Amino acid sequence: MDISVVIPLFNEEESLPELAAWIKKVMDGNNFSYEVMMIDDGSLDNSWEVIEQLQKENSCIKGIKFRRNYGKSAALYCGFEAVQGDVVITMDADLQDSPEEIPELYRMIKEDGFDLVSGWKKKRFDPVLTKNLPSKLYNWTVRRMSGIKLHDMNCGLKAYRKNVIKSIEVYGEMHRYIPVLAKWAGYKNIGEKVVVHAERKYGVTKFGLERFVRGPLDLLSVMFISRFVKRPMHFFGILGALIFIIGFASAAYLGVQKIIQLNNGITGHLVTDSPYFYIALTSMIIGAQFFLAGFLGELVSRSSSDRNKYQIDVKTFE
Repeated sequence: MDISVVIPLFNEEESLPELAAWIKKVMDGNNFSYEVMMIDDGSLDNSWEVIEQLQKENSCIKGIKFRRNYGKSAALYCGFEAVQGDVVITMDADLQDSPEEIPELYRMIKEDGFDLVSGWKKKRFDPVLTKNLPSKLYNWTVRRMSGIKLHDMNCGLKAYRKNVIKSIEVYGEMHRYIPVLAKWAGYKNIGEKVVVHAERKYGVTKFGLERFVRGPLDLLSVMFISRFVKRPMHFFGILGALIFIIGFASAAYLGVQKIIQLNNGITGHLVTDSPYFYIALTSMIIGAQFFLAGFLGELVSRSSSDRNKYQIDVKTFE
């Protein structure tokens, strides 16, 4: 099978028939063998009934229904598990992503050799204050932290080589950071394509203000996991040792200063009267706790059943 299209959706009953017809037109026009996996993320409208009807009209359409709303990451994870196409395309169900982009995305994967191609909505039709500006800040931050030079990290329109989506685990709100997860899994040939972004035709956006809180927290999580999941002591141990040394040096300085004063016949105040003594003591305690956290993390990591599980593309010859 050439292409699998994964479409997570929530309350999109109005747009689904038009989207399905549009995808079929593009696929048939390019003679692609394909499947369309629609994941109903606990919709409260008639989205699932629409999917069932579409499946009767077109056997290439398949569906997964969640009992409740789990989020886009969960929908993508289940979609990735089920699809079989050589190239996997993800897109949103609100008609803001154009299926006309599929042939070129497919070509970039198959002919140009990219592992992942992310869409770039260079011209957007979203509200400036609530979406455009936060998106620019978010993408700039992710570029700086991950080293991946993409302008639109969170664009729903992406293309993947099949082994990429089979090698990553998307959970929580990690759908925003799939390129980071792919890079961590060893797929560094990541490309970008300018795509058309249309105005929303039906319904309303499903993402609220909570994404401004969840997004940065998930970014910190994915960056930490990608760098230190198998060696937590490298993070907590170094940080703890540094904080402990700073606290110990500060306490030692106060002690030496007090000894010098006593040798010169100056009684002065007690060391414990200085607020810096308690700051130094707190630093030593926090440093020791960080170091202990790293040590415990190492014990957990070394006891994990998948501690030596690595992504392998080619088996060694015997």
